[in-house]
Amino acid sequence: MPYPKQHILFDLDDTLIYCNKYFDLILSHFFDLLQEWFADYHLTKNTIREKQIEIDVAGVHQIGFASEHFPQSLIDTYRFFSKQFGRHIDIRDEQELHSLGRSVYEHEVEPYPGMVETLNSLKKAGHSLYLYTGGEQVIQKRKIDQMKLTNYFDDRIYIRQHKNVEALEEIIQTNRLDRSITWMIGNSLRTDVSPALAAGIHAVYLKQPKEWIYNMVELQKNVNSMMYTIQKLTEVPRVIHESIQMHQQKRTL
Repeated sequence: MPYPKQHILFDLDDTLIYCNKYFDLILSHFFDLLQEWFADYHLTKNTIREKQIEIDVAGVHQIGFASEHFPQSLIDTYRFFSKQFGRHIDIRDEQELHSLGRSVYEHEVEPYPGMVETLNSLKKAGHSLYLYTGGEQVIQKRKIDQMKLTNYFDDRIYIRQHKNVEALEEIIQTNRLDRSITWMIGNSLRTDVSPALAAGIHAVYLKQPKEWIYNMVELQKNVNSMMYTIQKLTEVPRVIHESIQMHQQKRTL
C-alpha cells in the first residue's frame, strides 16, 4: 500500500555499518600493551579501561568526533599511568599507540545485516532518505563511497564533527522539512535520539548490545515526537509504516 512521504535521516556508524566493534578490538590490544609495559605495577584491564573511558568521553565533549581524538586518548591514558607510577615516558611507546589508534579507521567497511534491504524498502515506498553522520569528511566519505550509499541518499549527505540539536536543526531548516513527517534513525541516545526529540521530530533508537557510556543520557519527552526502540535495522520500515497507519486511523475517528 502507498504511504505518505516521510523524511528519514539515518545515522551511519553502528546504524548502517559496523563501527564500535573495531574500536573494541583496538582497545583490547591497548589494554594488553599497557599491562605488559606496567607489569611491575599489577595494573588491571578494568583500571586501564576506566581511565581511558574517562579521557575519551571528556575529549569527545570538547572537540567532537575528530579522528585524532581516539589515538590521543590512548596516549593520554599511557601518560597518566606513567606519571602515577613514575615510569619513563618513551616517545617510541607513544608513536606505537598513535599508530594503533589510527589503525581503527583502516578497517574494511562492513554493513549492518539488512542495510540494503532496509534502504531499498524505504526508497521504494517513496520516502526521502538523508544521511547524517558524525566524524571527519575524509574518513566518513570513504565509508560512504565503499558502501555506495549515494545510491540512496544522493546529495542529501551531512557530515558533522559535532552531532547535536544545533547541527540537526540546520539540516531541518535548510531542507525545510516538515517535522511531523521527519524521522531520525540512530544508535545513540545522545547524538541521535535526544536531539531529534528536542527538535520535535520522531526518533527510532537502534539499541546496542553494548552501549558506549558517552551515548547514555536521560531523554526529555516532546509531545510532538514519537520514539520507538528496535533491536534490528530491518525493523525500521515496519515501525515507520505502522506509525503512519496508526496516525491515519486516529484522524478518521
